[in-house]
Amino acid sequence: MEYQILKTAVSEGIATITVSRPQALNALNSRFFQEMDNLLAELGRRDDVKVLIITGEGKAFAAGADIAEMVQKTQSEGQEFSRAGQKTFRSLELFAKPVIAAVNGFALGGGSELALACDIRVASTKAKFGQPEVNLGLIPGYAATQRLPRLIGLGNALYLLLTGEMIGAEDALRMGLVQKVVEPDQLLSAVTELAKVIASKGLQAVRLVKQVTRRGFLMDFEAGCALESEMFGSLFGNEAAEGMRAFLEKRPPKWTE
Repeated sequence: MEYQILKTAVSEGIATITVSRPQALNALNSRFFQEMDNLLAELGRRDDVKVLIITGEGKAFAAGADIAEMVQKTQSEGQEFSRAGQKTFRSLELFAKPVIAAVNGFALGGGSELALACDIRVASTKAKFGQPEVNLGLIPGYAATQRLPRLIGLGNALYLLLTGEMIGAEDALRMGLVQKVVEPDQLLSAVTELAKVIASKGLQAVRLVKQVTRRGFLMDFEAGCALESEMFGSLFGNEAAEGMRAFLEKRPPKWTE
């Protein structure tokens, strides 16, 4: 597929996807979802990709779904547009490798939901977050009503969802919506360094941490613990053997791809 909206670069095990519709503040349209679906499938097959970064071009991460595309939709078409976005963001959430959102500017509506589907969020001090759908007589369509309460608690989520208020990076950090805030000129370097740290760890262990944590979060505690034990044991005689030997021999581990 020819990519018109998404730009991709891969270096040192890190793939960076840049949403590039700066003239529309990177608003998410049907083409975006098609491209992201295909790109995730491509990158998921690449052994040289260990961590994924998503960011936006210009002054927005993504300023919501494309209202110009939505305005004429019927109820059934609106439902289908929602399902397409939910499918893409679920694929991102289930992507086998860690995904970091580098939020450089506006992350509103669907743009906020894109960030919510990532594993870690790092924000520029100029970043702005919000779910302004109620201002348009809408509700979120890409699972913000489900992910936001799980990330920041019910009260904080309902506050943002019901008021449509836009908050800055520091408030997002306080709520737990983002994990780190840095100056704009340091954003990509900070996120890249974070990605390098993660990429340096045991490859299978990193993937299983994401899988077990995400799956376990939606299970009851005992079922989650059982899953953890199963995956913990699966690494013995495998990647963990090298990691533990390297520790005892006081040398860096030599991970296999």
